[in-house]
This record gives sequence, structure tokens and C-alpha cells, in this order.
Amino acid sequence: MWGTDIYLFMLSPPQPKDEIVSAIEKRVAAWTFLPEENAESLQVLRYETGQKYDAHFDYFHDRNNLKLGGQRVATVLMYLTDVNKGGETVFPNAEGSHLQYKDETWSECSRSGLAVKPKKGDALLFFNLHVNATADTGSLHGSCPVIEGEKWSATKWIHVRSFDNPPDVRTDAPCSDDKELCPRWAAIGECHRNPTYMVGTKDTLGFCRKSCGICDA
Repeated sequence: MWGTDIYLFMLSPPQPKDEIVSAIEKRVAAWTFLPEENAESLQVLRYETGQKYDAHFDYFHDRNNLKLGGQRVATVLMYLTDVNKGGETVFPNAEGSHLQYKDETWSECSRSGLAVKPKKGDALLFFNLHVNATADTGSLHGSCPVIEGEKWSATKWIHVRSFDNPPDVRTDAPCSDDKELCPRWAAIGECHRNPTYMVGTKDTLGFCRKSCGICDA
């Protein structure tokens, strides 16, 4: 999936001395309206000439990855450098891609869908789930090959509930939502703020188990 020898850097959760990382965490939370504790550690990628990331989904298909934080509801992609040519983020399944004008400064790869050029200081937010908590196939995305220059980016994946503190809940019962507003409540962080009602405990079932990522998918 990755290009050859793409460099990946994982930054641990921010400590008081990590003022820059801490500020990024807070700004992302404020922008997305999703709690800080729902996000994975910041990951930084470096792409050299010819390197890319093939199209993929950020949501999970297996139960094991759902144990920490449930599904990834949103992705924030931050561009740390300009790229002379190439390196666009492209969404092959996105609607309206045919309406996006692309001149000769865009790479051939970017023409396969809706695309965003990497620009230092910009950030891209997209959601991996629909409001009903089902997977959004329109979120398929990839990184086009770098043609000239070098690309640095940072990614924050944000889950439907706390990533570091999974709830201790019953796992021997059907998994579903009992309230129509469960997806909306989960999206604004209620799985973390009100876990007893939303997720449940060892002894009682919550009302929004599906939206909070307790289900297999």
C-alpha cells in the first residue's frame, strides 16, 4: 500500500512539555468538535520522489481494531510542506470530481477523482462514517506519487469514543442502537462523556452500542 521506504513517525500523546503537539491536539478537537481523547497519537509521514499511498479506507472491517475507540469517525490530514509537483490527496469515489477543474499543474494521478493539493499550513478534514454510523465508501482516498520535491504530512484519526480508555462492557448481547439520535450523539462525543447511557457497563446495556463502536462493524 505504501510507496517504497515511506518514513513513518508516531508521536506519543502530548506531555506538558510538548507545547506544539498539545496545541495541535486542542486545535483539532476544537475544529472537529470531537474530544481529544478520542484521537490516536499524531502520525507524521515523509514521501520522497516517486512515493505514494494507494487508495484505502480509514474505517475498520474487523472486530480487533474496534477494541480501542471503536470506529474511526473522522480523519484530519495536515500538510507540513509544499510539494513542487504531485503528492495530491485524491478521493476516487467522491461525488462531483468531474466538476473540479485541473490544469497542467496537477498530476495525472489526481485526475482519477476529487483531489487536494498539498500546501504547507493547510489541513483536510473528512468523515469516514455516515451520520447513521455506517461506513462511507466515498471516503476512499490515496496519496498520489511525489513527482518533484518532498512531502511531509501529519495525520490524526479520531474515533467515536475514547481511544486510550475502552469501556468495560457486556459483550454477550446483540449490538444495536435503540435510539434514532445515537449516530449524532456519538459524533459529538457522547460515547465518552456519557458512557453508561451510550455504551453500558458489565451489568447493563447502553442504548447506542452500535454508534459507539461496540459492534463488529
